[in-house]
Amino acid sequence: MGDPMRVLLAFLLMWPLAARAAEPAPLTVFAAASLTDAMREISAAWQHTGQPPLRLSFSASSTLAREIEQGAPANLFASADEQWMDELDHRGLIASGTRRDLLANRLVLVVPAGGPSVTIAPGFDLAGLLGPGGRLAVADPAHVPAGIYGKQALTRLGLWAAAEPRLAPAEDVRAALTLVERGEAPAGIVYATDAAVAPGLKVAGSFPASSHDPITYPFAVVKAGDTPEARALLDFLGQPAAEAIFHARGFTTRSTGE
Repeated sequence: MGDPMRVLLAFLLMWPLAARAAEPAPLTVFAAASLTDAMREISAAWQHTGQPPLRLSFSASSTLAREIEQGAPANLFASADEQWMDELDHRGLIASGTRRDLLANRLVLVVPAGGPSVTIAPGFDLAGLLGPGGRLAVADPAHVPAGIYGKQALTRLGLWAAAEPRLAPAEDVRAALTLVERGEAPAGIVYATDAAVAPGLKVAGSFPASSHDPITYPFAVVKAGDTPEARALLDFLGQPAAEAIFHARGFTTRSTGE
C-alpha cells in the first residue's frame, strides 16, 4: 500500500476520535433542590443551542456547598440562599466576578387538596391546623435554606415555640413536600415553586415577606470548574429563553420583577 493510501487510512481511522474530542464536554451543575424542574427544562433549552445536556445534581444548598468544599467536580453552583454562596466565596472557591443573583422565591404553607385556607399572621392557630399528633414538614432548619427561612418566619410571627416540638425535618425542601404528599404530615412549609408541582396539595397560605429574609438564588461559576463554556451557561441563564422557563415555574426573575 502506497504512502498516500496509508495516510488516508490513518485519517479515516482517527477521524471519529478527533470528532469526539472536538465535542464540548457536558457541564456539571450543582443546584438547590427547589430548582429541579426548572433546571431540567433549562438543560433541554441549553441542548437546543447545540450543547450537550447538563449533568444536574440536586440537593440542599448546604449539602452541595460542602461537596464543592471537599473537591466534588462542578462547573456551576446555584444556591437557594446567600449564606452558602458566601461560604464558598470566602473560601476562594467561586470564580471571581461570576456571582449573580438571578432568582427569588416565596415561602408558603401547603396542605392536602381540600384542606383549609388560612391567614398566616401572629396568633395563627398552627396547632389547630396540625391536629392531635400532627407534625409540620420542613426542610431541616439547622442548615437547609428553606428550613432556615421557615424558622425565621415562625419566630418573627411568634409561632416558633409552638412549632418546634412538632417539626418533621427533611433533608431538603422537596423531601418536606413529599412528606405532605404522602400524608405523613398534615402541613408543610415549602417554596411557592415547589407547591406548584404538587397537584395533590394546595397552598393554605403565604408567609408575609416581612417575616423572613429575602429568598434570593445566587448563581456562580465554581473556580475549579471555570471554563468558557461554564461562563457561557451562566450568561444563558440570564437570557430571555431561560428567564421564561424560570418565570413559568413561579420564580421571580430580574427582568420580570414579579
